Amino acid sequence: MKQQDKKTFFKKNSVAIVLSFLLPVAIMAISYYRLGIYPTSERTILASDAFGQLVNFYSGFNNMLHGDQSFFYTWTGSLGLNFVSLMSYYTNSLFSFLVFFFDNLYMPDAMYLILLTKIGAMGVTFWVFARQTFRIPQWANVALSVSYALMSFTMAYSIMLMWMDAMVYLPLILLGIHRIMDRQRPVLLFSTYFLLFITNYYMAFMVGLFSFLYFFIRVLTQWTIYKRSILPYLITSVLAGLASMVIILPSVLDLRTNGEKLDSINSFMTNDVGPWDFVVKSMSGVYDTSKFGSSPFIYVGLFPLLFFIFYFVTKKIPLKNKLLFGGLLLLMVASVYIQPLNLFWQGMHSPNMFLFRYSFLYSALVLILAGFGLEKFEKKDLNILGNIMLSLVTIFISVAIISNKKRYGYITQESLIVTVVLLVVYVLLLILKSKVTKYKWLMPVLLLTVLCAEMFFNTQQILLGIDKEWGYTSKERYTQGHKDIEPLVKKAQSMNDTFYRLENLDPISRTDSFNYNYSGVTMFSSIRNRNSSQYLDRLGYRSEGTNLTIQYENNTILMDDLLGVKYNLAKNDPQKYGFKEIETHGEYSLYENEHALPLGILTDKGIYETKNNNNQTALIQYLSEIKEPLFQFTGLTEVSRTNMYVQESGDFTLFSEESNTGEEKSITWEVNVPAQTQAYLSLDTRSSRGIDNGSVEVSVDGHKKTSGLSSTGTYFNLGHYDQATKVKVTAKFIGSSVVQVVRPSVLVLKTDILDQAITDIREKEVAFQVKGNHVKAEVSTEEEQVIFTTIPYDSGWKASVDGKPAEIKAVQDALITVKVPKGKHTVELTYYPEGMKLGGLLFISSLLLFIVYVYWYQKKNKKINQKELIH
Repeated sequence: MKQQDKKTFFKKNSVAIVLSFLLPVAIMAISYYRLGIYPTSERTILASDAFGQLVNFYSGFNNMLHGDQSFFYTWTGSLGLNFVSLMSYYTNSLFSFLVFFFDNLYMPDAMYLILLTKIGAMGVTFWVFARQTFRIPQWANVALSVSYALMSFTMAYSIMLMWMDAMVYLPLILLGIHRIMDRQRPVLLFSTYFLLFITNYYMAFMVGLFSFLYFFIRVLTQWTIYKRSILPYLITSVLAGLASMVIILPSVLDLRTNGEKLDSINSFMTNDVGPWDFVVKSMSGVYDTSKFGSSPFIYVGLFPLLFFIFYFVTKKIPLKNKLLFGGLLLLMVASVYIQPLNLFWQGMHSPNMFLFRYSFLYSALVLILAGFGLEKFEKKDLNILGNIMLSLVTIFISVAIISNKKRYGYITQESLIVTVVLLVVYVLLLILKSKVTKYKWLMPVLLLTVLCAEMFFNTQQILLGIDKEWGYTSKERYTQGHKDIEPLVKKAQSMNDTFYRLENLDPISRTDSFNYNYSGVTMFSSIRNRNSSQYLDRLGYRSEGTNLTIQYENNTILMDDLLGVKYNLAKNDPQKYGFKEIETHGEYSLYENEHALPLGILTDKGIYETKNNNNQTALIQYLSEIKEPLFQFTGLTEVSRTNMYVQESGDFTLFSEESNTGEEKSITWEVNVPAQTQAYLSLDTRSSRGIDNGSVEVSVDGHKKTSGLSSTGTYFNLGHYDQATKVKVTAKFIGSSVVQVVRPSVLVLKTDILDQAITDIREKEVAFQVKGNHVKAEVSTEEEQVIFTTIPYDSGWKASVDGKPAEIKAVQDALITVKVPKGKHTVELTYYPEGMKLGGLLFISSLLLFIVYVYWYQKKNKKINQKELIH
């Protein structure tokens, strides 16, 4: 399109473009406001996932601007992570730049703005696709665009900000396919594929696969004309993919080397799906769950649904086209029910809730076929549309009556009535539109108004469902905590010029280390070093299953010391040996650990033997060469219990409700704690894998602490005691009628032995200086030794001793060690993502090749067109 043509195009269509952006944004914003929901502070479990990464991106980019290469490596993610891989899933969005206009305190507002902007952008990109693809009225283009931006998938998974870019680019990718097929113009396809691939490789796989199928189906609709576009499409796609290797290659290598594995196929049919899922989820205002057991979110509105069905009913569409696009549609439906296909669409990874993550592609295809149906619709087709409406009404009512109430109990009477009424209203308005001669503009306005009202109703119902299921937390929870936590984090930073770690005992979310820019242990992230998380799980931090989460809570001070956790933030005195209060700000105080160790410790090659590193006790004893036992167990004497039945079964104890009165069950024990010890109540639920044991509130001398039994560590702190003390401890079990644990006991850490162990280790400490992706230390040894570090092993790390390459070896595939010879040496570790250099080379070469190809391709097509004109 020439420059003058572009100006004319946007001038003529400016109102439609603005409406395509503003209508979905306004509907979404008003829905949130009307429901009293602030959508972007931590939502239980998952909101902090994307939110924390955005703040991390903000901090990392600022660090890079100041010469710190944290752009490659971040120390804020569970001991340390590949930052490039992290960004490739979470923050490589063109919309992420908006965070730079907000202070860290106002990140919830930044996230809200990004959410609304992406939804508006979805409307605009689909309008651009529709305007240049369908020959339909302007109001219809806007209607389809609003339906696309506010489809149920967008609403139900709106918190997953990093997925939404794929939905922004999808219409432009399909338009790029049309252009390369119809106009021999590959630039749009190349650029949008490239942006898609570098933004989020996970969603890019789904969109890439769908667009590949879409292209070949469209080729088959007119084989003789379109077959010549196969090679240009493949060349453009491959070059875009190769150019994106600058991000994708380091990310894929990171996933492969850090314990990520493909899931196996265990069944042919998908579990927890029903026969009427696609029918029920096509109704307005229907929400079941975004956890496990959900059906796919495929709703795009009833107006598009009418014309989607019309596409297959009308004789104006070639049968071949119906069969081809219908085949793609059936493949999408079959993928929900056939587990191998379901798993394949999602990259052979079973989703952790938020199921059928490719279902937005089905919704997009419905809208596209609806556009082609609208294109063929005429006044004389009103009878056909009326019959479609009556059929849909009959199907919806019948399914609501005959369907399994256990499966489809979420169909509300309100949703059914609204769905039926709207179907009738749409058909009546179309009939009136065909008959009205005066004020013809009024009918399209009414149609668009009704469609917006429908989308508003659906949006509200889904947001209500999310709020009931997960619960939205107020913005103040983040901002108030931030005002107290940030000054204390800065205080810790001002007191140190060497590396340390910090943890919050009363966290705002599981990504506080990202939000406040400190190195910690706790993390929730889809991008993680699974090897290090699995090892930390064996060392007492809870990180089970796919290791999406690692929890600092409920471990011993032994691991605080080893990992260099120099500071704790807490609302109350943590009662941890060696921790002293430094400063208080608001509700929070900063506590300093005098026993925290540096990143490195000198040892020998015996550290690689499993018996010396398979648990925290063995590890500390080997590093310190202390032979005395650090821990001892002591028993519990029951004092009283409330509404509780206790049953012993082998090594396990079951706590269950004695009566169904609603009274909370609790038990009180008495324990004799020896002098000079740190005591822990051991409540181990690891034998109950897959069972939600709820939470427990542990009370000691009026100090209460509530923790998840299955989500946090085993050791519940009972405090430090200089003198022998008789302690009463009460455990109140919440949220589960039956709790199974390994027989409860008290673990006692001998602080005098701990002091000796830490003193001995300090004589062999290696204090690394950390700057971004580079760590450096001076070491002096009398014999060849091994430097054991608490830096997670990653193939991107390279070591050198006195400037010469040195081998890196991992303990348990998790933590870095480096062998150093006798004498005084400079040891350096530098992180550069594996595959980054090759990816950069591929990016530059692919971009240059594409420029050359476009020049040659356009020149070739110009000659062909000239020959055709002559003949």
